[in-house]
Amino acid sequence: MNSFRITGGKSLSGEITPQGAKNEALQILCGCLLTSEPVIVSNVPEIKDVLNLIEILKGLGVQVARLEPSVFKFQASNIDLEYMNSADFQSKGAKIRGSVMIIGPLLARFGKAFIPRPGGDKIGRRRIDTHLQGFEKLGASFRFDLKKNAYILAAEKLQSTYMLLDEASVTGTANILMAAVLAHGTTTIYNAACEPYVQQLCLMLNNMGAKISGISSNLLTITGVDVLHGCSHRILPDMIEVGSFIGLAAMTKSQIRIKDVKYEHLGIIPDSFKRLGIRVEHIEDDILVNGQENYTIETFIDGSIMTIADAPWPGLTPDLLSVFLVVATQAKGSVLIHQKMFESRLFFVDKLIDMGAQIILCDPHRATVIGIDRKYPLRGTTMTSPDIRAGVALLIAALSATGTSTIHNIEQIDRGYQDIEKRLNAIGADIERVE
Repeated sequence: MNSFRITGGKSLSGEITPQGAKNEALQILCGCLLTSEPVIVSNVPEIKDVLNLIEILKGLGVQVARLEPSVFKFQASNIDLEYMNSADFQSKGAKIRGSVMIIGPLLARFGKAFIPRPGGDKIGRRRIDTHLQGFEKLGASFRFDLKKNAYILAAEKLQSTYMLLDEASVTGTANILMAAVLAHGTTTIYNAACEPYVQQLCLMLNNMGAKISGISSNLLTITGVDVLHGCSHRILPDMIEVGSFIGLAAMTKSQIRIKDVKYEHLGIIPDSFKRLGIRVEHIEDDILVNGQENYTIETFIDGSIMTIADAPWPGLTPDLLSVFLVVATQAKGSVLIHQKMFESRLFFVDKLIDMGAQIILCDPHRATVIGIDRKYPLRGTTMTSPDIRAGVALLIAALSATGTSTIHNIEQIDRGYQDIEKRLNAIGADIERVE
């Protein structure tokens, strides 16, 4: 198990480019299973979760070629469905939550799928009812095999339908969407997720010959086609990395220019940081954050305490709330962080309290942060990364702290951030990866 040893308290300076979006990549790569023709995907983040999914695709028989860094060609012309019954597939599929999105393409193209109970971050209940209910509405049947701890699905031919999703699940929408593109007739999905990741998947599928309308809305209409073709697709910059770098610049009083962010796809992320008092400047397609000695949290118009909460797109992504919480610890003023989606994601605050932060964990979903206006800088400590997003938030805290910090279990960070220590060291950080 590797760890990071961080010497904090240093201001950073320079330019940094975000990697490709992890959440989009997992959907796009699963979408390659929908055609026997080559699909070329660029700006692929070469991180653990994505590379693990690529290994699963290889096991299924997908021909994978790395054309150059972050550019891959996939061709699913000879799929081995028996691989789904192997111990190797069950082991790999259980480690990565994104593996659940192979169900839709396999059902649509081959009429059956098998998936172990998906893994991923331990941040609370992460049910897949929305996926399974959607497949049932399209005519599939499923059962859960207790011995194999896996879902087994089958469908002779998927049929179009109308469905109202019980939640605007991003992966659920993507999975059902990929099944519906080859179903007979016209399918309507209401309360669909409309995050940029889903928009990008819709655009790629349409480039492959699908007929999807309502893109960027919560009402998708899909007219099924008989076959899809190959295409080329470029993944968006990772909005979570962009937000992480904004938070890092604020905490370390650094001047950082974040390059090629595709600003129009960031939604309310920049404005949400501005509510914490952070000056975020939009220049061409870059974001410039100048080092600020102090920043003050806004209040609501009536003077009440600011609340920052996650919400389905175009609301604030829950993946950034850990970063917002850390940034608020050094602000002037107070803020309520409300994590509505996952009930275990805020439990990492005990580590920040050990570093000197003033935080009240109200319940599993809410934490009140009393900003100390840099009067008492965070102090270095030893901690363990519980999940991807909390891990990078702790890394930001450690980079701003006085003294040396150690973060264990950084494999969690590696799942979502590519060569993070090398990229941050290049702009002045002091991070050492140790055994």
